Amino acid sequence: MRVLVTGGAGYVGSVTVERLVAAGHEVTVLDSLVTGHPQAVPHDAELVVGSVGDPSAVVALLLVREIEAVLHCAARSQVAESIRDPALYYHENVVGGMALLEALREAGVRRFVFSSTAAVYGSPTATPIQEDAPLRPINPYGATKLAFEGALPWYAAAYGLRAVVLRYFNVAGASPTRGEDHRPETHLVPNLLNAVQTGRPMTVMGDDYPTRDGTCVRDYIHVEDLADAHLAALEATLAPEPGVEICNLGSGSGFTVGEMLAAVEAATGQPVPHVVGPRRPGDPPVLLAAIDRAAEVLGWSPRRGAWDAMLGSAWAWRQAHPSGYDTLDGLPG
Repeated sequence: MRVLVTGGAGYVGSVTVERLVAAGHEVTVLDSLVTGHPQAVPHDAELVVGSVGDPSAVVALLLVREIEAVLHCAARSQVAESIRDPALYYHENVVGGMALLEALREAGVRRFVFSSTAAVYGSPTATPIQEDAPLRPINPYGATKLAFEGALPWYAAAYGLRAVVLRYFNVAGASPTRGEDHRPETHLVPNLLNAVQTGRPMTVMGDDYPTRDGTCVRDYIHVEDLADAHLAALEATLAPEPGVEICNLGSGSGFTVGEMLAAVEAATGQPVPHVVGPRRPGDPPVLLAAIDRAAEVLGWSPRRGAWDAMLGSAWAWRQAHPSGYDTLDGLPG
């Protein structure tokens, strides 16, 4: 199929593009490169630099490339930044997202996959979290993702959209050629690896939670499993009837921050310099995904859920690319 991937120069997007190209699909990437890396886009995919918020340009792109389906990964995604500047998040994630939907409507593209987030649930009252759990985001990032999700059933009913929403939990790991390189970095695994590489301590946010070692429990999904889920979701939009399916993506099990720290030490063979700080406001003790619906709707289940697969691949990529994408002209397809 001919697929447009927005945000395809980012961490999740580029690994997914790699997977789509390997499966024989024709992929066009639309990325503003505000946070993405052009070197991460596979050679067999076309990179178009631009914004989803420019509907006339997106319509032209959809028509010229004869796009059949769109995978929307582009978004602002830093929780702390969203609290400091919610206007930016509403503009990029909601206004930009609606402009993209309007471009799809004008171009007649009705197959759509949205990369959403577990942040739409906020602090859950029960875990594992089911897709029908209350939606109570506690930061603008989650709120803007939820706001955009809310438009999709109405577009399906009125305009025949066939969409899949993927609410994924913490993503980690790397493919053999593509990994995580955010500026600044806010995710746990790369920050643990940064501490190993640089010797600068990272901060564990609280060790007094009601968990098995006092640190938060989180569900992690390997980025290559996530790429597989995106492919399955795109195939699911071939369904003849319009509508929206919503699936959680995770491993279905959780690790504490302390366990991840110990696992990084095992994977790297080196200690992780760290200090313990106070709890981060709004952090629930446990976040775990119920993933039965992804198996039912997409025929998907995680194949790389073990910590050693995630951390080993992330560490291998970091060792091969100590400066991230900065020193690379490009990567193999």
